[in-house]
Amino acid sequence: MGTALVYHEDMMVSRLLWDDPECRIECPERLSAALDGLRQCGLEQRCLRLVAREASEEELGLVHSPEYVALVQRTQALSKEELQVLSGQYDAVYFHPSTFHCARLAAGAALQLVDAVLTGAARNGLALVRPPGHHSQRAAANGFCVFNNVAIAAEHAKRKHGLHRILIVDWDVHHGQGIQYIFEDDPSVLYFSWHRYEHGHFWPFLEESNVDAVGRGQGRGFTVNLPWNQVGMGNADYLAAFLHTLLPLAFEFDPELVLVSAGFDSAIGDPEGQMRATPECFAHLTQLLQVLANGRVCAVLEGGYHLESLAKSVCMMVQALLGDPVPPLSGPLVPCQSALESIHSVRMTQAPYWMSLQKQDVATMLSPGSHSPDGTPATLLPGGPTCEAAATTLSSFLDPLHLCPIPPIRTAVALTVPDAILPLPPGVLCQEGSAPREETKAWARLHKSLAQDEALDALGKLLYLFDRILDGQVSSGITATPASAAEATLDVAIRRALCHRAQRLFCVALGQLDWPPDLADDRRILWLNIGGKEAVASSMFHISTPLPRTTGGFLSCVLGLVLPLAYGFQPDLVLVALGPAHGLQNPQAALLAAMLRGPAGGRVLALIGEESTPQLASTLARVLHGEAPPNLGPFLMASPEDIQALLHLRAQLEPRWKMLQVAGEALGSGGSEPAAQSQPTERPFPAAPSGPPFWVA
Repeated sequence: MGTALVYHEDMMVSRLLWDDPECRIECPERLSAALDGLRQCGLEQRCLRLVAREASEEELGLVHSPEYVALVQRTQALSKEELQVLSGQYDAVYFHPSTFHCARLAAGAALQLVDAVLTGAARNGLALVRPPGHHSQRAAANGFCVFNNVAIAAEHAKRKHGLHRILIVDWDVHHGQGIQYIFEDDPSVLYFSWHRYEHGHFWPFLEESNVDAVGRGQGRGFTVNLPWNQVGMGNADYLAAFLHTLLPLAFEFDPELVLVSAGFDSAIGDPEGQMRATPECFAHLTQLLQVLANGRVCAVLEGGYHLESLAKSVCMMVQALLGDPVPPLSGPLVPCQSALESIHSVRMTQAPYWMSLQKQDVATMLSPGSHSPDGTPATLLPGGPTCEAAATTLSSFLDPLHLCPIPPIRTAVALTVPDAILPLPPGVLCQEGSAPREETKAWARLHKSLAQDEALDALGKLLYLFDRILDGQVSSGITATPASAAEATLDVAIRRALCHRAQRLFCVALGQLDWPPDLADDRRILWLNIGGKEAVASSMFHISTPLPRTTGGFLSCVLGLVLPLAYGFQPDLVLVALGPAHGLQNPQAALLAAMLRGPAGGRVLALIGEESTPQLASTLARVLHGEAPPNLGPFLMASPEDIQALLHLRAQLEPRWKMLQVAGEALGSGGSEPAAQSQPTERPFPAAPSGPPFWVA
C-alpha cells in the first residue's frame, strides 16, 4: 500500500468569466501550481495516481438536496450574464458552464480516495480538487464551494463502508460552517476546525464559528471550534493546538478514518489568512495525524491562494503521507498569547464532554483586553506589523525552502540476531556491520559492564549504526544491548553524539536508567525519565516522572509533556532507551517512537534490551519507517495521581519550555488551577541553543 494522489485536469477548466475582486483568487492555477510542485520534487511519481471520477447524483444527494443539485446542473446551459446573476445570489461564489462537471469531479475524487484507503488499495492519500467544498451547505453554494466534498466522503464512508467514527480536521483558515451544519447533531463525526475569527469580524462572520458552538443534541461535544482572534499565527500556535486540543480528543474518540479539509490559506504568505505557519509545519501536522486510525488519512484540498506557498505546503504534506522524514521546524517555538487564550477556552468549553480534558490545565485565561508579554494588545488586526513582516519575509523564506533531504536508508535495525525480527517492511535494512573492534573496546573501557563479549558486540553494532545516523546515511534505527549493560550503552551513545558535534540531544529513558552524573550541567542534553518514583524536575534539563498506569494517563504524558518538550528543545537527535523494567506495552513504545520522529526531522535511535520480544523490535522498525502504530486499546481516564504528576511538572517547567503552556499565564506567575469540571457525558462510542544543526558541515 502506498499514498494515493487523485486529480483530473478537467478541474482546471472552470474559471471566473467576469471581474470580481473577491472571487478571482480561486483560479485554475491553484491546481496546476500544486501539481507542478509535486512533479518537480519527484513526489507525484512516488504516489499511486488515480484519475478522478464524477460523483453520481445519488452520491451528491448524501448531503445535498435534489433541488440544489438540479440547480447546479442547469448552470451548464446558462449564458455568461445568467451565470453572473445566479452567482450574485450566493456569498462569494461564481459559476461557469463547466462548474457542474468540475464540482462532480471534486466530490468524486474525495470518494475515490476514501474507497482506495478503506479497501486497502492505498494507505493514505490526497485529492487535489477544485472547487473546494467545506463551506457548501445542503442547499446553497458558499465561499467558492459548490458541493461539500469532505462531508460527502464522510457520509459515504459511513453508509458504504460501515464506519462509526470519523474525524474531520479542517485546517483551512476559514471556518467550514458547511461541514459543521451537516454533522452538528451526529456523534459519529468529530469535526475540528481552527479558523481566523477575530471575535466575529472575519468572514463568514458567524456566531456559530466561536468556541461555544459544540454541536446539538446527541452531537454535543463533537463540534470543536478553535477561533484565532488575531492574524500572524505560526508553527508554535498550530502545534500547540494539535498537542493540547485536537489530539487528546482524537485519541479518546478513536477514529476509524481521518479526513482532512486541507486548506493552505492558513500558510505563510496567503492573502486570505495572513498567518505565518511555514510549509513544513503542515508535514508535521500530517505526521501527527498518521498515528490515528491505523494511518488511514485522506486529505482533500480546500483553500490556498498564494501559489508558491500552496505548492510547497502540498509537497510537504505529501512527503509526510509517503512516510518520509519531515524537515525540522526552524526558529524558536513559542505560542503567542492570543493562541494560548483560544486553546484554553476550547479546553474549558469541551471539558464536560471529554475525559481527556478533565482537570488538565495549570492556569486560567487572561481577562478580556489583556496584553501579550511585549505589551501589545492581544488582538492584531489585518495590516498590522505582523502581516507586513510576514509579507516582507515570505519571498526570502520560500526561495531556499526545499524538501528535507532523505537519507539513502530511512530505517536500519542492528541486532545481534537480526533474523529474529523478520519480516520487516520493504526498505528497512538489517545491518550487519560493526564499528572497528579497537574503537569499540576504547569506548567500552568507560564501563566494566561493556567488557563482556556479548555487550561488546552489541556496542560495536550501536556505534556503527549511530555513526551512520549522525553522518546522514541513515535516518532512524534500532539497536539492542544486554539488560546488564543498558545504562552503560546509553551513556556511550550520549557521549558519542556529543563528540560528533550534536548540539541538542533529547534522551527519553524508560525504566531503570540513570542520568550520567558528570553531564548533569550539560544543556546540550535534555533528559526525560519516564518510570521514576516521583514527578520531579531537578533542573529544566533533567526531568523524571512515573509511568502512567492508564491509556489516558500515557497519552496525557506524551501529548502534554514529551512532545511539547521535544518541539521546544528542537533536538538534532532523539534517543529512546527502553531500559530494564521499562513497563511499556508494545503499542505504547511504538506510539512514543512514531510521534518523536517529527521534532528531530526523523533522526531517532531506539535502544532496546536484547531480552525484548522480536515483536517489539519489528513494531518499532515499522513505525520509524513511517507506518502507523498499533491501537492503544480502550481509552481509560488518567488517574488522579497521573494528572497531579503532570500538573506538577508543567507548573515547574513552563517558564523555560513554552510549548507546555495551554493557557495565558503559568501557575507560578499568578494563575490558579481551574475549578473541577463536571464529569464527562457518557460517550456513544467505545529557547534552545542557537547555531547550525550538527549534520551541517
